[in-house]
Amino acid sequence: MKKHLFLLLFCGLLLNLSAQKERLYSPDGYTMVMVNCSTDQLQYSVQSTHPYIDSLGNVFIEPSKIGMELDNGTILGRNPKVTKIERKSVNQEVTAHFYKKAKIQDQYNELIISFKGDFQVIFRAYNSGIAYRFVTKRKDPLVIKQEIAEFNFSGDERKFSNGSSREPEAFIPYVNRQPAKNGDFSEQFCTSFENTYVDTFLRDMANDRLAFLPMLVKQRFMPRWESNLNNWHIRLAVITEADLHDYPGMYLKHTKGNSMIGYFAPLPKTWEQGGHNNLQYVVKERHDYIAKTAGTRNFPWRVIAITTEDKDLADNDLVYLLAEPSKVADISWIKPGKVAWDWWNNWNIWGVDFKAGINNETYKYYIDFAADKGIEYVILDEGWAVNGEADLFQVIPEIDLPMLVKYAESKGVGIVLWAGYAAIDQDMEKVCKHYSEMGVKGFKVDFMDRDDQIVVNFYERMAATAAKYHLFIDFHGAYKPTGLSRTYPNVLNYEGVFGLEQCKWVGSDVDMVTYEVTIPFIRMLAGPMDFTQGAMRNGAKWCYHPSWNEPMSQGTRCRQLAEYVVFDAPFAMLCDAPSAYLQEPECTEFIANVPTVWDETRILDGQVGDFVISAKRKGDTWYIGAITDWERRTFEIDLKALGITSGTVTMFIDGPNAHRKGIDYQKKTMAVPADGKLKVELAPGGGAAIIVRS
Repeated sequence: MKKHLFLLLFCGLLLNLSAQKERLYSPDGYTMVMVNCSTDQLQYSVQSTHPYIDSLGNVFIEPSKIGMELDNGTILGRNPKVTKIERKSVNQEVTAHFYKKAKIQDQYNELIISFKGDFQVIFRAYNSGIAYRFVTKRKDPLVIKQEIAEFNFSGDERKFSNGSSREPEAFIPYVNRQPAKNGDFSEQFCTSFENTYVDTFLRDMANDRLAFLPMLVKQRFMPRWESNLNNWHIRLAVITEADLHDYPGMYLKHTKGNSMIGYFAPLPKTWEQGGHNNLQYVVKERHDYIAKTAGTRNFPWRVIAITTEDKDLADNDLVYLLAEPSKVADISWIKPGKVAWDWWNNWNIWGVDFKAGINNETYKYYIDFAADKGIEYVILDEGWAVNGEADLFQVIPEIDLPMLVKYAESKGVGIVLWAGYAAIDQDMEKVCKHYSEMGVKGFKVDFMDRDDQIVVNFYERMAATAAKYHLFIDFHGAYKPTGLSRTYPNVLNYEGVFGLEQCKWVGSDVDMVTYEVTIPFIRMLAGPMDFTQGAMRNGAKWCYHPSWNEPMSQGTRCRQLAEYVVFDAPFAMLCDAPSAYLQEPECTEFIANVPTVWDETRILDGQVGDFVISAKRKGDTWYIGAITDWERRTFEIDLKALGITSGTVTMFIDGPNAHRKGIDYQKKTMAVPADGKLKVELAPGGGAAIIVRS
């Protein structure tokens, strides 16, 4: 009798576990994740409240399915059977390396649900968003046919008398490829992950184009008791991923209404060397599954950063916190800093007695410039190795690389080399060993242009091999950061951004200015970005034009200076020619001395696509950068809010004619005002760069 009673109680417990809807709250209680284990497919939803306004809460993300389909027909999360539920709370301080702040508060509540079938789903709720991941504990390798990842946002087309709507808005970075034909997205899996954002209703997102991450969804809502139709409140969510290892990156595909699903590149089956200068691997055939991987492992975090204020997105640490901690025991050799760059300015120096180009004399000139201005590095971009050969041991005869490295060392400058994906992949160990022994400090690795499982694994192999030989990495032609810079701190920067290089060829119909006040809230949330600012030719709105040989930026000179503060970049390029910088000593001094890693970051204000004001501290010195769209704006910056009551203020501000002549600026020095208030006016497309020394 007792045995039967025990069995009944045990079965009842399992039934209750399977029927449970588990709630997980953020530490501040303003975000709640509901995990439904009683449906035919595991689901989650998110309810987010507005602090002090909407205590009853609103459903932000409606029930959305998650799971993994295996090649044997098993679908993890299908008719889920819960075996164990665990909870924990964490509140700890994390030391960050080569980041926008030295310390990060890592506080979250965690829900771990174990299921029959040897897998778990882990949910975390932070004050700044939520994340979930699958964990498998199987002996045999897994073949993942597809991952189920739905994002069903709430909202409808209902209009109010004032014309306002509850429809969610989206900032969509489409893959820069042609629409898919007949549902075939294979052509979209080769991309540089560079495009501007399409700002539209989520329901109008194209069904035949993929979007890469991160992506922003903006939802308007009104508290239940609110009667004023102008008093809308905002909830924002940025979707991305973290801790990506041995698995393809995620795209987003629109399905219907306000719904999207995760979409993944199938694993390449055959490929051939080709593409740009024979430096890429061109996929010819793919498997019918997305990954083949270990049976016991952690899968990537699916991340949704959530806030009610735009500015919070520009200072979100979720991707870094969710990444695996450092695998590099000794990081003392890693030196972030700035680098004099050759390619954007087309080696276009003047006032010299030699012919400029990819040759020893030109690079010695770059090295002398860097040494004189205290710039840590000079890069040899594409062209130092023989084009078309994809062989990094075939150096062009115009370059004596060992001599240049030694010359740079004698001047206290490090040399960085550009390398194409295929060229470095086929001889990775040999290349890294050879150039490390020569004295090279790092590589800019370019033209991967994919994020399938093979390329994702290349990133980690590249980072690990480079670390072994004390080399740092700057990834170009790259997907967004996913936290690898925490796991391998020698990965200092990523492209994956529609950077300033575009101004060599895009016309005025491409609005770089608006893009630049959008990326701090979306792309930069994922991690640092090699935007490559620093142009000394600056075009006002009607004066800009593309030029390969003498490129310019859109917007003002002070905007370029401010971007060294606003944009996170431990390895930051000076895009213009030394000759141009030598004609602008004040601006060059600012760029040369601005830090690239920081003790503290605060976003003072900002709105997606409109403006952003960032304050960053190194030691006792604060740097403040502000940039705007094409609208003239005036701000009052409260220095007392930063704890500043005395000291000296140096300001680079737009000149009175900067709206006509982008290079027009003024430099002012003053004591910190008694009331701590700084009034700053930005020209259309303008900026301000401020240094406050206590």
